[in-house]
Amino acid sequence: MEKQAAPMRKKIPVLPTRTKATFTGILIIVIGLYLFSAYFTKAYPDRIIEGMPIVIDFIVKDLIPPNLGYIDKVMASLIETWNMALLATTLSAIVALPISFLAASNINKKKGFYSVVRFLLNILRTIPELILAVILVAIIGIGALAGIGALFIFSLGILAKLISETIEAIDPNPLEAIRATGGNIIQVIWYGVMPQILPHFTSYTLYVLEINVRASVVLGFVGAGGIGLILKHQLALFNFSNVSTIVVMTFIAVTIIDFTSNRIRERFI
Repeated sequence: MEKQAAPMRKKIPVLPTRTKATFTGILIIVIGLYLFSAYFTKAYPDRIIEGMPIVIDFIVKDLIPPNLGYIDKVMASLIETWNMALLATTLSAIVALPISFLAASNINKKKGFYSVVRFLLNILRTIPELILAVILVAIIGIGALAGIGALFIFSLGILAKLISETIEAIDPNPLEAIRATGGNIIQVIWYGVMPQILPHFTSYTLYVLEINVRASVVLGFVGAGGIGLILKHQLALFNFSNVSTIVVMTFIAVTIIDFTSNRIRERFI
């Protein structure tokens, strides 16, 4: 009787020795940086454990229950926060699109001009939106306009970089075909580039909208409007029941916006 063939065992991929050594080295460096940071900042885990009873006591005694009578005021500020994020994101998406073509090497063939545009975009991304808000509040004054300006400038740098890199990664064949038939740069962009990047452009814009909704909450602490402005005011007055209402409603609003945005992005990608 013939022996039955032994069942085939699933091959387990084996990492090369060099890869293992590289991974081990990176892990050791990360752990070393963490230990150095913990020592330098005195952020030891035991301090967090010791402080947990104080945090729990603060939540139970001061934040619970929320002041339901403060909902109307919070809702008005939430709507302002949403409007700030929506307006800033919309304007940045409109402006970022043409800039993205200038920052894409397969569209902008002039290397000097291309390098200048990329350099300027790098500068925009390195300035935090909070710093931009402080500067604009000093120039424009306290209010939502300063927050919209800060979010617009910050979002412009992010969107232009993401879209330009998407443009550089598209299939070059449609572009070459349009150029070969005598198409100009506008026709190349409209018929060759836009159909390929439109889903990514929509996804990136929605993603930046999510970021701006969260960021606009923080901008209120420097006077740039939105719900952060009343949050700062209520914290200064130690009205923790009102603070609790603001936190809960902000959490609900951001969760709804994130969920809706994710569902829309899934349809495009």
